[in-house]
Amino acid sequence: MFTRHRRKLRIVFGISDVTLIVIAFEAAYQTRLNLNLGEWGHAIFFLTAPVKALLIGFSALSWVTLGYWLEIYDKLNALHPRVILRNTFRQCLLGAMTVVLFEYSLRLDLSRPLVILFAVYSWILLCLFRLNAGSLTGLLSREFGAAHYVLLVGLGESARRVAELLDPSLGHGVQLLGFLADSDAGELPDKVEVGGREYPAYPLRGLAGLLRNRVIDEVIFAVERDRLAELEDVFLLCDEQGVRTRVLIDFFPHVNSDVYVERLGPAPLLTFSAAPHDEVRLFVKRITDIVLAATALVLLFPFLFAIAVLIRLTSPGPAIFRQIRCGLNGRRFVFYKFRSMCENAEGMKDQVAHLSTRELAMKIPNDPRLTSIGRWLRRFSIDELPQLWNVLKGDMSLVGPRPAIPEEVDQYQGWQRRRIRMRPGLTCLWALAGRDSVDFETWMKMDMEYLDNWSLTLDWRILFFTIPRVISGKGAH
Repeated sequence: MFTRHRRKLRIVFGISDVTLIVIAFEAAYQTRLNLNLGEWGHAIFFLTAPVKALLIGFSALSWVTLGYWLEIYDKLNALHPRVILRNTFRQCLLGAMTVVLFEYSLRLDLSRPLVILFAVYSWILLCLFRLNAGSLTGLLSREFGAAHYVLLVGLGESARRVAELLDPSLGHGVQLLGFLADSDAGELPDKVEVGGREYPAYPLRGLAGLLRNRVIDEVIFAVERDRLAELEDVFLLCDEQGVRTRVLIDFFPHVNSDVYVERLGPAPLLTFSAAPHDEVRLFVKRITDIVLAATALVLLFPFLFAIAVLIRLTSPGPAIFRQIRCGLNGRRFVFYKFRSMCENAEGMKDQVAHLSTRELAMKIPNDPRLTSIGRWLRRFSIDELPQLWNVLKGDMSLVGPRPAIPEEVDQYQGWQRRRIRMRPGLTCLWALAGRDSVDFETWMKMDMEYLDNWSLTLDWRILFFTIPRVISGKGAH
């Protein structure tokens, strides 16, 4: 249903995971304790209370973290059973791997059969719970939470669409009381049918009586834009009685935007944002960039120095290539990378432009301007490592759309310019789909997908999966 409802479900699923993981671990422990596994297991198996508590606590934290990271909790009560089984298997497999790494790092000498039993038991218990999550969350809402009564203002298609969107929540404590006409003019139908259900229709003048005689938790306005001003008295009536109101604003053409209200002093501002705007999460992203980039620069300094020396020894020209690129919202900055081409490569662009596989963002397979070492640097993206300095300075991020040169941005279509509304990065979704083999249109669409679905978890997933892709050298030209 609403965002806050989804947040509550995530908490419920997280708590259920912790509970089931504790049960699964204890069941695995007792099973292993009573099994005679001979040479396959330890001759004597026993865990002290502190070690057992440490393992249970770490396991619960790992499973819940993986649940959020893999976005398993977001739509758990609406997923197909096959998807639930697959996602739960991934979570338990990765969870078991983290437990093995944890016990290895602490040298706990943990029994391998215990870990296997634990993974199997946790998968079974989590699947049993999640396959029944829809009915269980509905039961919890009905038995332990008060019913939530909603009244819809409007009789048109917009109001019917909102009623259809509410339909999945009707079994979870939400009750749609009916429809309120947005005007006292015209004929009022007796009933409004939506999704096979019939709801009463009330005249606009009857709202005061409904608020006085019925339990109404919130009123949702789904009317035409020009009707809102005429409904000012209705808003004031709801506000006066403390009834929460919501307004459907699908008449604004901001299909990619998040909508929220901010205040400039006492003045409320309805804000549309077509790019990530959560200042707290963006701050965490920036801190992560600083820590990881600084750490990488320190650890890789000898390697970076060796690469720079090698470039200078094998071809004339500077080791570092500098270029002006477009950053956040079009800000210009100096972009750094190891030089992988001959010294006058920029002056030769017109001569090799016909070899490019893209009209924009020139990409030439087996570019004749590449030096012998440059081909190797490009293949494994080593030439991009100096951009860690750009990340540290704040020009770039570890994850984000790649920074374009100003001449390319000038040729973007309107919808493509949205990609510069996020700080550019070293890697993004396109790097996982094929790197240089991705065509320009797909590249742009994947950047839009990243902006629309951005989260800290998504950033970590991209970083995690980029590493093996880069090491393998696949998709690089």
